[in-house]
Amino acid sequence: MPPIVSEPSHTPLPGGASPANEPIVPSPAPEALASSASGSSLEAPPQTLPAKAWLIGAGVVGALSVAALTLAVFSQQRIKLLEQELVRRQQESQGQSVEARALAKQAQESSTAIETKVGLLEARVAETALQRSQLEDLIQQLSRSRDENVLADVEAAIRVAIQQTAITGSAEPLAGAMRQSEERLARLNQPRVERVRRALARDIDRVKAVAVGDIASLTIKLDEAVRMVDELPLLSQPERRPPAVSASRPGGRSPSGPSAGGASDESVWWQSVRNGWAVATDRIAAEVRSLVRVTRIEQPEAMLVTPEQGWFLRENLKLRLLNARLALLSRQYDTVQSDLRDALASLDRYFDRSSRRVTTTADLIRQVAQLARQVSVPRPDETLAAIAATQAGR
Repeated sequence: MPPIVSEPSHTPLPGGASPANEPIVPSPAPEALASSASGSSLEAPPQTLPAKAWLIGAGVVGALSVAALTLAVFSQQRIKLLEQELVRRQQESQGQSVEARALAKQAQESSTAIETKVGLLEARVAETALQRSQLEDLIQQLSRSRDENVLADVEAAIRVAIQQTAITGSAEPLAGAMRQSEERLARLNQPRVERVRRALARDIDRVKAVAVGDIASLTIKLDEAVRMVDELPLLSQPERRPPAVSASRPGGRSPSGPSAGGASDESVWWQSVRNGWAVATDRIAAEVRSLVRVTRIEQPEAMLVTPEQGWFLRENLKLRLLNARLALLSRQYDTVQSDLRDALASLDRYFDRSSRRVTTTADLIRQVAQLARQVSVPRPDETLAAIAATQAGR
């Protein structure tokens, strides 16, 4: 029977500590063990471990096992807690990461929207600035266009007035148009038209300084002279005038006048008879003087004009006056003067110059002849030049 080799037992230390710090004796080799076993078997019987040592070793092993198990359980729980905490924190970090990504995405979207809005606002600001500049340009153009329209109207009115003055021969249409233009420019009250206003004022003064006969008034005077021709008395048919009768004789006394020293009734009657006889003789003398008239006749053929020839004379005089009127309207002043001279010569030769009607007709003809002369109305060239310069922007 082979010998039983017992392993050296290690006595546990108090408190369950293992003899870890003790030196470990190396076990002999198997051949040595076999040789020693064979030798010892010959020398002494095997020794048995006591039961107490076995109990102590089992207790130590159990305590160590319990401690290891407890430590393992505690470690397992700690690990689980750590894992749970790690999982929770990982989930929280993932949630925060998702939230952060959502916030970042939202911030990016907000930034994009803000950039879009900023771009739209900048575009609107640029569009507003462009519209404002366009509006200012339009306002300036409208203001300039209004001034240009007023200047164009003034120029057109002045040119039409020049034509009317050339047609009528009167400076009144031109002067009136220039006054109206000056008032319109004054209401406009723009600095750029002040030059035109000053030029208008000077041209108005020049037009007023020219004495030009009014063709309308001259034609009216000629029409009045034509109307009076039929009533003019001829030398061969003088106008009958009522005799001038004196109320009393020169140096006579009125019948109702007081008598010197209280004259008697007989003297009053005699005075009334004398006054009545004087009135009668004066009337008779006036009648005789109306029947017999002494006139100086330089052209005897005027006394030989018959009534029919008198009608032709009046018609010829009318014709000359009407020709003068037509020539006046057509600005043929030489023809006007010639016809008026012939009309005055006919009046002096064949009509009674002592008649008031003949004198009035001759005065009308002389007034027309005096005013009907060629007078050039000054053109408002300075005003037209100022208007052209203002329109050109100079």
